[in-house]
Amino acid sequence: MTGDHQTLALLLFSAFVAVTLGITTWVSRNRRGSAEEFYAGGRLFSPMENGFAIAGDYMSAASFLGISGLIALYGYDGMLYSVGFLVAWLVVLFLVAELVRNCGRFTLADVIAARMAERPVRIAAGTSSVAVSVLYLIAQMVGAGSLVALLLGGTGEAARTWTVVGVGALMVVYVSLGGMRATTWIQIVKAVLLMAGTVTLTVLVLVRFHGDVNGLLATAAERSGHGTAFLGPGLRYGGDWTARLDFISLGLALVLGTAGLPHILSRFYTVPTARAARRSVVWAIGLIGGFYLMTIVLGFGAAAIIGSSEVRASNASGNTAVPLLALDLGGGAGSTGGTVLFAIVAAVAFATILAVVAGITLASSASVAHDLYASLRRPGGKPYSEVAVARTAAAVIGAAAIGLGLLARDLNVAFLVGLAFAVAASANLPVLLYSLFWRRFTTRGAVWSVYGGLVPAVLLVLFSPVVSGSPDALFPGVDFHVFPLQNPGVVSIPLGFLAGWLGTVTSPEPPDEARHAETEVRSLTGAGAA
Repeated sequence: MTGDHQTLALLLFSAFVAVTLGITTWVSRNRRGSAEEFYAGGRLFSPMENGFAIAGDYMSAASFLGISGLIALYGYDGMLYSVGFLVAWLVVLFLVAELVRNCGRFTLADVIAARMAERPVRIAAGTSSVAVSVLYLIAQMVGAGSLVALLLGGTGEAARTWTVVGVGALMVVYVSLGGMRATTWIQIVKAVLLMAGTVTLTVLVLVRFHGDVNGLLATAAERSGHGTAFLGPGLRYGGDWTARLDFISLGLALVLGTAGLPHILSRFYTVPTARAARRSVVWAIGLIGGFYLMTIVLGFGAAAIIGSSEVRASNASGNTAVPLLALDLGGGAGSTGGTVLFAIVAAVAFATILAVVAGITLASSASVAHDLYASLRRPGGKPYSEVAVARTAAAVIGAAAIGLGLLARDLNVAFLVGLAFAVAASANLPVLLYSLFWRRFTTRGAVWSVYGGLVPAVLLVLFSPVVSGSPDALFPGVDFHVFPLQNPGVVSIPLGFLAGWLGTVTSPEPPDEARHAETEVRSLTGAGAA
């Protein structure tokens, strides 16, 4: 890219960083310093504000960069991500949002521990939440690296490495100083910017084809190198039984995983009532639905205008399809319009990454402090020590995400998020649904459910073609994979439910009917909710 692209994009990105750091500084001077303030922003956000923040938290670099790239490379099969991410919110709306807000205080473990022995349940749920969060953070780091590589013309790995380190450092600052209040406002600002940028690009793509969607699709198929097969299923997930099972596995992970994501669940605690939590989800569905419909247009637009081969040449996983599309729509390389539009899209993508990693880091550090540390610490600790631990945990988790993000820098970000969703759906969703709806559920069942989904999901990923045995693996030079699928959801999700049932029916502990009744009343009515 030219020096103009680099300079303008970096200026816009620097402006966003300055604004968000200003928000963080202002919030840090005007907060009470309590756990409720740090984890939940004092529960003072309105449904609309929280809906925008949820959308900002959910519409990640995987959505903006990865999904459009997959559609540009694989057509119809890439659309699975857009559909799966959107449909997942129906599960959240009807089964989770209101009940979680009534039953918990800050984390997923609060909901489960309401009727179980707290210590083992909090340790299990906290461990699972951190694992899911770190996987999700890796995707955002990979997105940051891909974007800066394009911005700087792919010059060396040093710039890419330092960008990932810089993003990690900023997210630690946001979380440590501002807590949930600063993180929420950063996500609101980012959601507005991302929606505005996506709408602009979508309109420009449709204008380029004079509103003729059929012409857009036909051109995309022609320039994809696959012909009409580009518009039908099977290009990525067709062929043998392994690819078809991968398709089912990914679909299950995407649809069921959202309801188990720690950083999404924690957002329901930032509003004052369960009704506000439900209305927040309605706001979020409207914003997220529009966004994912537009990613389909952008993906096919990139294939039609840029060409699938050009997208793949720029980045093998397609992560740079949208910035390349913006450059062409603005007038092409060297033009003022192209420079400006490319710079805006690059800055919005950077903003997206920063906002999302802040939310994930806050949720994972809350799990470490509120669940793991609070369960293991000695009695009589200082009342503010939990928040201090959360700040330290944010730094440690940030460092881990930076290292793993550099290792996975050549994988598609949407694909990486699919793995995080699989782990969330395997470890968190079964125990959450059992706790809310099964009267006989016991502590052993809860612990077995978490580990029975988490351990298989992680092991299956480690021994899958994602890590070894394929040209696109993390370690392409070795082959120790024994599990043929890239996404473990079709195996690990049923195992999580099975382990929870098995642990309950074999438990010597009788189910606590009274505590279940109390939890049921609280979840449905809000009586006694925090």
